[in-house]
Amino acid sequence: MGRARRARRIAQAAAYGGGMGVAGLGMLGVLGYGLLRAEAVMARRIVGQPFEGAPSDSGTYGAGVGPALRFVVLGDSTGVGMGADHAHETIGATIATALSSYSGRPVELTNVAVIGAESPGLDEQVERALAAVDAPDIAVISIGANDVTHRIDTSVAVRHLGTAVRRLREAGAEVVVGTCPDLGAIEPVPQPLRWLARRWSRDLAAAQTVAVVEAGGRAVSVGDLLSEAFSAEPHVMFSKDRFHPSPAGYARVAAALLPTVSAALDLFGERSRPAEPNAWRGEGVRPVAVAATRAVTRPGTEVAPAEVGGRSRGARGRWALLLHRVRPTLPPAQASAPMTAATHDAEAQTGRARNPSALDLPTG
Repeated sequence: MGRARRARRIAQAAAYGGGMGVAGLGMLGVLGYGLLRAEAVMARRIVGQPFEGAPSDSGTYGAGVGPALRFVVLGDSTGVGMGADHAHETIGATIATALSSYSGRPVELTNVAVIGAESPGLDEQVERALAAVDAPDIAVISIGANDVTHRIDTSVAVRHLGTAVRRLREAGAEVVVGTCPDLGAIEPVPQPLRWLARRWSRDLAAAQTVAVVEAGGRAVSVGDLLSEAFSAEPHVMFSKDRFHPSPAGYARVAAALLPTVSAALDLFGERSRPAEPNAWRGEGVRPVAVAATRAVTRPGTEVAPAEVGGRSRGARGRWALLLHRVRPTLPPAQASAPMTAATHDAEAQTGRARNPSALDLPTG
């Protein structure tokens, strides 16, 4: 079964309450889990030791005229910023600082992400976010890694993510989701565990994309965004547990999300002048499952709701716009670099983490 078809089936199962098995792969998932457990002990020895805690980045960023932009972050340890030493090094803080510069307004960041969170935990996170901020302007969600390592039924994970996006949209927020990272990009993890992790995480990311677009949000593929940099400079892009990103790694992920967040907030007038897809770059309007499948293989790709001839749906489902937005370029890591939209304090040092997952793999 192709990934696009699997993504559609998972999304349908999520919508109607069915199940798709471990990682949506049926018997392969069941057999693969046995192998996953056998490899897990080896992986834990290689990947490194967990940390404790993470910096708290909630607060006001920047300054300017007018009311503050209300920005909430939800998700797992990537949203929390595990692996960062300081609050200004997290994804949320990096995006908030850039948004303030772009908009000329302060940005009030409220981070309700939880270390080790799985998608079913988004229900409670949304409750806390909306209790703290009744009408957010923008929400960023980063989730999925623990759904794979903890064997959460993919349709269940996708259902909770779609519900979270829908509730935030109903509260007036634009929503951007960083989909499940490609766990096969974690090079210290041995084969064949890496191959299984890659397949499971990419399938989940594709299904997440379908659910997010159906719920009115925008999805950005995180994929193996850090893999090349990890191979070249693992001490720079990953923290000392060799699993969670370092401050430099978080800046790279923030740079992938930032153009979509800016567009969602219409900071550069895109609603009156929508971006024209470039066919030479593989951009265009596609059925959402097709767009989702293409996005998972190219990190930084945005998939957003679209219409064709005034209609949001075609014979193959929801229409979606596939865009490869230009991302800020990150300079080589420098200690104590000033914080901007595309730079940060890129120390190759780590933050903190938590207990290993149910598979004895690190928890994100």
